Amino acid sequence: MNTRRRVRSISLLLALSLVAALIAPATGMAAEPTVPLGAAQDFAILAGQTITNTGNSVITGHIGVSPGSAVTGFPPGVVSGTMHSNDALAIQAQTDWTTAYDNAVSRQVTTTLASPELSGLTLTPGVYSSGGALALTGTLTLDAQGDPEAVFILKSDSGLTIGPGSAVRLINGARFCRVFWPVAESATLGANATFVGHILAVTTITVGEGTSVEGQLLAHDGEVTLINNVVANDWCASSRAIAITKSANYIAMSSPGSVTYTYLVTNPGTVVLSNIVVTDDKISPVTYVSGDANSDALLQPGETWVYTATANLAATTTNTATATGATTGTPVEAVTDTASYTVTIGPRTVTGGQLPKTATPWYNVFLASIVMMTLGAVGLSRTARRTNGRD
Repeated sequence: MNTRRRVRSISLLLALSLVAALIAPATGMAAEPTVPLGAAQDFAILAGQTITNTGNSVITGHIGVSPGSAVTGFPPGVVSGTMHSNDALAIQAQTDWTTAYDNAVSRQVTTTLASPELSGLTLTPGVYSSGGALALTGTLTLDAQGDPEAVFILKSDSGLTIGPGSAVRLINGARFCRVFWPVAESATLGANATFVGHILAVTTITVGEGTSVEGQLLAHDGEVTLINNVVANDWCASSRAIAITKSANYIAMSSPGSVTYTYLVTNPGTVVLSNIVVTDDKISPVTYVSGDANSDALLQPGETWVYTATANLAATTTNTATATGATTGTPVEAVTDTASYTVTIGPRTVTGGQLPKTATPWYNVFLASIVMMTLGAVGLSRTARRTNGRD
């Protein structure tokens, strides 16, 4: 009896190990969504009280102040966009700053840093925090691992200090528009540094002479100070600016009948999209159902809209849906994505001889685990029979 109980216990442990192996990778592979910037997306610099520039700074993008109104040093500083001094756009940008900041700081930390110092680290996509301040005195490398939509969030619970001559380096498809620095207090960038990403600082941002920034300097309460800097919030095209998936209430039917299709249209980028249209090459109309949370007819980053369409199918049908839209801001660009779906009508023919293919190596883990469990169970069963025979 003791042997039988040991066999059952070990088999149970093998099964639990398999479940853990399957659950763990699924959790680790979940992609971190981007942080929605709203009306703040086109600003290179946004301050709560004052923007002060000394020297020949060059700014690509808008600059704005709210609730303050003071902007000094332009010229000699040059701005490619427009200046917004406590106007409607600056006010809305600060409102959306709060939404973006709250979104970023609420993300679950995927990696707790051993030290506030980032120098010498190579980080893969995820959410990082030291539990306090963040600092950089050398080079930080951000590795997107081939995914241009990979998101990096580096949270500071107090201040951010970038030392003179320090650098943030992007490799393997990493992009500045997917790097976010929510800072609970102030951010200071030393002279001649090379910085990348969106800083969302609660109080002030001070930039040392000669430092370049690819991204945004967004301060909510205080001022932003510049000295002969380059700040470029350039257009960041997304390879998946709009995405559509398609499903149906049937994948196969034994005879002709009615099928209802569901279309999910998502904005996986950082740019707000307008003029969203969904069509199907064999069904009309495709009808919007829900998803526009604030009823502004704009597909916000991270937002998903639901559409449906119904058709009577007489034979096996493959149809393709297309979602189109346009980016807001400057420049305006068209975005599009497609998705196909097949509904089979009549008897289904199942062919065998090959295991299904998957897009992930974890399927191999699953197969290997089953094999190991089977071999282990067989071996234990034989051992139990031999032991019981001796008993």
